[in-house]
Amino acid sequence: MLRRTAVAALLCSVLLQSFAVRAQPPVAQATPTPDPNDPIVRIKDEGLNRSQVMQTLAYLSDVIGPRLTASPSAKRANEWTLKQMSDWGLQNAHLEAWGPFGRGWSLKRFSAEVVEPLGFPVIAYPKAWSPGTSGAVTADVVYVDAKDEAELRAKYAGKLKGLIVLTGPMREVTAHFDPQGTRLNEKELLTLADAPDPATAGPRRFPQANPDARAAAEFAAKKLQFYTDEGAAVLVDPGRGDGGTLFVQSATVPQPFAPNQFGPNGPRRIAPYDKTAPKFLPQVVLASEHYNRIMRMLRAGEHVRMAVNLDVQYHDQDLMGYNTIAEIPGTDLKDEVVMLGGHMDSWHGGTGATDNAAGVSVAMEAARIIKTLNLQPRRTIRVALWTGEEQGLFGSRAYVKEHFGELVAPPPTLAAMPPAPGAVMTPAKLVTKPEYDKFDAYFNLDNGTGKIRGVYLQGNAGVWPLFRLWLAPFRELGAQTLTMANTGGTDHQSFDGIGLPGFQFIQDEIEYDTRTHHSNQDVFDRIQPDDMKQAATIMAAFVYQTAMRDEKLPRKPAPGR
Repeated sequence: MLRRTAVAALLCSVLLQSFAVRAQPPVAQATPTPDPNDPIVRIKDEGLNRSQVMQTLAYLSDVIGPRLTASPSAKRANEWTLKQMSDWGLQNAHLEAWGPFGRGWSLKRFSAEVVEPLGFPVIAYPKAWSPGTSGAVTADVVYVDAKDEAELRAKYAGKLKGLIVLTGPMREVTAHFDPQGTRLNEKELLTLADAPDPATAGPRRFPQANPDARAAAEFAAKKLQFYTDEGAAVLVDPGRGDGGTLFVQSATVPQPFAPNQFGPNGPRRIAPYDKTAPKFLPQVVLASEHYNRIMRMLRAGEHVRMAVNLDVQYHDQDLMGYNTIAEIPGTDLKDEVVMLGGHMDSWHGGTGATDNAAGVSVAMEAARIIKTLNLQPRRTIRVALWTGEEQGLFGSRAYVKEHFGELVAPPPTLAAMPPAPGAVMTPAKLVTKPEYDKFDAYFNLDNGTGKIRGVYLQGNAGVWPLFRLWLAPFRELGAQTLTMANTGGTDHQSFDGIGLPGFQFIQDEIEYDTRTHHSNQDVFDRIQPDDMKQAATIMAAFVYQTAMRDEKLPRKPAPGR
């Protein structure tokens, strides 16, 4: 009896002690104090607390303004960025010419308004490289409504001379119930992280154009030539945006429609910046709401007249394009190169803030951070600010071809124009230069003002563990996603296309496609300052760590070998 009591008392004491231990709050784990001498800690401190990225971005977008390729403003941006990076202490700063590209274009003066049957201003913008109107034009407005060439000629032959022509149907404008500005959510990031290796997609096949698309393109080409032959005064397109946002790009030149133009060996289409381009008409984009109003007035039987005054200047003294290049020299591996950059050219409707003064400023700021901290990279770090991106990655493609190599396609044959449905495209051969083997990697930013959320690996599985480690210090800043997926439409493709490691960072959308991309709202006020600081800091860290490794980054198999 006494033994049982003692055992019970002992058991009760043990249980009470156990409960007491469980009830105590867990001992907090000491957070390691960041080493102030760690280069990544220093990069974060400089990039987040003493950033100059917004000053750079403001000057490019507000002061220099739109930077259409080969325009005086583009050249001014070349020269200003060159001086700025030289003042920061970067070396070998110079401009590298590429081309010839073609003539530049500047908008000097523009106005558009409806003057009859009542007067009201309209939101409109001319297309790049559009001819001017040789003074103010006041003319009747007509909508050309024809379903084919026969109807076009039957209804409008001899009736368009001197008129302002509405070129397309009305576009429905709907309310925006969803936000136009968004960030990537966890589901979207997970989808990116789970994306398969693009190499598993099989051989590239040439997509066959839809017959309806071919017919529409052929009719559009014939209509444009018809308007020109008939002597119309101005062509007016309906805008793609709404709420005052206009998406405006390049004017279109009349040219013969060729059945094989959809094939890989189709004829080179004449661009409006070609110095030898044939005559074409002044072209304007009109806000969809105002375009629709004029269309409804015409349908109601009203006699509508507009006044348009478009004054432009072509620049054909120098047909070359230019890239701005500057370096932070390396030490023991200085002959090897790590590159970073973005494209400096923009469209003319806004000031090119999100596309792509943002990427240019981030790349410049990343280099400034490394230089300001007096970090000594083993490899040479080279900043490249491209032009001609909007017309087809011209500046970066020319640079890659000049320094590293190119894919040389076999000569076209008549049988290959166009290829048979489902035909596998003939592979090109990779021809490299000595610098090809000295190249390490290129990092690009060109998806607007959104902060970095991770990296597109372009199918390069070898860099996954490295980039995972390099993103770890920036997890609290929202950057942690790696995807094997490719992304296109910007200058990293010039490197990736010949087997060199070229990467574009994953960015939050913000308002890129909905409001700012190639629009009149691509202006400084749409920029997110904290996102720009975060992006520049991460780019600096990635570039620096690439430059410090014993080995160059792993490469995926190169094409054409």
